[in-house]
Amino acid sequence: MSNLEKNPAEVVCADREEPGSPAVVLPYRQVPLGGPRAMTVRRSLPQRERSLIGAWCFVDHYGPDDVALTGGMVVPGHPHTGLQTVSWLFTGEIEHRDTTGAHAFVRPGQMNLMTAGSGIAHSEYSTPATTLLHGVQLWTALPEPHRSVAPRFEHYEPPVLEVDGSRALVFLGTLFGQTSPVSTYSELVGAEVTLPAGGSLGIDVDPAHEHGVLCDTGTVTAGDAVAKPGEIVFHPDGRARLTLEASPTEPTRVLLIGGRPLGERIVMWWNFVGRSHEEIVGFREDWQRERGAFAQHGSSPGEQTSGREVRDSGIPDAVGRGARRYGPFPTQWEGTLPAPGLPNVRLRSRG
Repeated sequence: MSNLEKNPAEVVCADREEPGSPAVVLPYRQVPLGGPRAMTVRRSLPQRERSLIGAWCFVDHYGPDDVALTGGMVVPGHPHTGLQTVSWLFTGEIEHRDTTGAHAFVRPGQMNLMTAGSGIAHSEYSTPATTLLHGVQLWTALPEPHRSVAPRFEHYEPPVLEVDGSRALVFLGTLFGQTSPVSTYSELVGAEVTLPAGGSLGIDVDPAHEHGVLCDTGTVTAGDAVAKPGEIVFHPDGRARLTLEASPTEPTRVLLIGGRPLGERIVMWWNFVGRSHEEIVGFREDWQRERGAFAQHGSSPGEQTSGREVRDSGIPDAVGRGARRYGPFPTQWEGTLPAPGLPNVRLRSRG
């Protein structure tokens, strides 16, 4: 999913906490995605208090939304660089298309993982069968050695685990003895965990990792911190075990995300992750040029050939390998999202 803010906020976080510091609650801000009928999401990452949890750099929590009122998810083609996107649903169904040629759906209990790398564009729409839409959109920043990898798309449906009376699905990394097979480029973990009303669960975790517990339903107590839906309890590295306690009156569902601290400073603006202001400017210029050519000419000869090669497109080589940065646009796209204007100041790094 895109960051659809017309004036994307530049958030510069405070310094990283020391290992073993107390858990803290990261609040969210309401972000409308588009026009007056569009969805509103609860964005808890990035924020001034924290830009990263491991390599996780973006968390949007949305719904349950009545699609008849909000119009559901309507996100035309838009670009990404230097990151991976994780789409995870609790209710509803979303259709995905991207410039690698991938066309897939994501449903509750399934994950769509898209690696942007050097550049990709995709679209996401809730399907006509969806009446309630409820889920999360997560991004991870790719580390320096891998941030320009070739783009790719993966779909995964993890098995349901029963753990001490709770239910878990591990979609990234290793947890509860279960390992996800999908590709990541840094040490990451991601799992949905549902606790019964009044229940508690101890989770053995890697002490070299930072962790965040995003509350979806009920309330969750982790350490001395209590989070409501849309809030994250953040745990610095240095802990080998996390204990989650559910609301006494209703089941509590959370997402546990974590990973080894990235240890790098990133520049993040709109849908791009880079390392400098100049890189972001270049990513934006490439996108505007390529979407403009698509709007003017539509599909170009050679767009459906193998790989990402585009012959006779008339578009300058954006990445030095005879290809568009963002790849051939799907013929099903009727339009794409324009990039917002850059701020009048230099973009600053965070991390």
